[in-house]
Amino acid sequence: MRVCLIHDYLTQFGGAERVLVALMELFPEAPVYTLLYDKKLMSGRLDSSRIRTSFLQNIPLARSRHRFFPILMPLIIEQFDLSKYDIVISDSHSFGKGVITGSNTLHISYCFTPMRYVWDDSHRYVREFSVPGWLRAMIPFPLTYVRLWDVFAADRVDSFIGISNFVARRIKKYYQRDASVIYPPVDCSDYFISPNPGNRFLIVSRLMPYKRIDIAIEAFNELGLPLDIVGAGPEEANLKKIAKENIKFHGFLPDADVRNMYSQCRAFIFPQEEDFGLTVLEAAASGRPTIAFAGGGALETVVDGETGIFFEEQTSQSLVSAVQRMLTTEFNPQKIREHALLFSTGRFKVSFMDSIMKMWNSFERKREVTLNQ
Repeated sequence: MRVCLIHDYLTQFGGAERVLVALMELFPEAPVYTLLYDKKLMSGRLDSSRIRTSFLQNIPLARSRHRFFPILMPLIIEQFDLSKYDIVISDSHSFGKGVITGSNTLHISYCFTPMRYVWDDSHRYVREFSVPGWLRAMIPFPLTYVRLWDVFAADRVDSFIGISNFVARRIKKYYQRDASVIYPPVDCSDYFISPNPGNRFLIVSRLMPYKRIDIAIEAFNELGLPLDIVGAGPEEANLKKIAKENIKFHGFLPDADVRNMYSQCRAFIFPQEEDFGLTVLEAAASGRPTIAFAGGGALETVVDGETGIFFEEQTSQSLVSAVQRMLTTEFNPQKIREHALLFSTGRFKVSFMDSIMKMWNSFERKREVTLNQ
């Protein structure tokens, strides 16, 4: 079988890109088609010889300002010629699923989420866009076009796989399509349980408004407990202004340093609603409990009272109460790590390949029936 992979764009290395690494290992001969590729940023993480980019790659500032090109991306993603492949696998949260394939090609979309900024997060996306007010008022018009294109693009997919049940429900709501679920891979091998964890709490996150780091800072300002924040983003300056001295910002850190901080933290703080939430399981692989907002993918990765604590409202007071509950709850680090191992990379590869082969065999049978009619 001739297989290729589609990834929206490679301009940062996060959870989606870790999935791509696993897929590239699973299909070692498959090229990767993507809208944009930052070779310097991805150096040492991906095999550059397998990357195929679009003409957007040659547009100045596109790699650093891709949010300004949503109106072009539907057109550009459709330009890839994939006619020579039997199976196309798009791992996508936006435009990747919109590639055009022929009737003899099976297109499977491993969907991180339906495009949030044209669906349920569209109003927030407009508010947070850093342009003058008059220009911001124009943004809903191209978003409406992208929203319509997104529905048609979803119809091109033969089979959807969601990264969580939460995402599968969103696929059903916005695309009217059913999706099976395979949880993303968590590489637990380099994470470890520390025999002597410290007393500091930890956040590892991009500093974006929807991550709700602000309520964590407000809560820890009130509690006076030490909190480490690893990550950077457009909200960094605002968050630093409201943080007291017990809260320390570390910016981006090497992976090894982050793993050490996971193992040393008292508990991991996860105040946002995510489609899955990889960092929750990285903390769990280190034997540390998570205090998480009870929404989104965290409901599928945190076991309340065993691997973490939930708080019901995205408010600082609700989080304060959860932290106080956590301080009086005993956790077993080994059991927390065993829970994380249920989401291992090995488990993902077996489940994913099994699903792909079943979908391919079904596709082949249907094609034979059509040919014989």
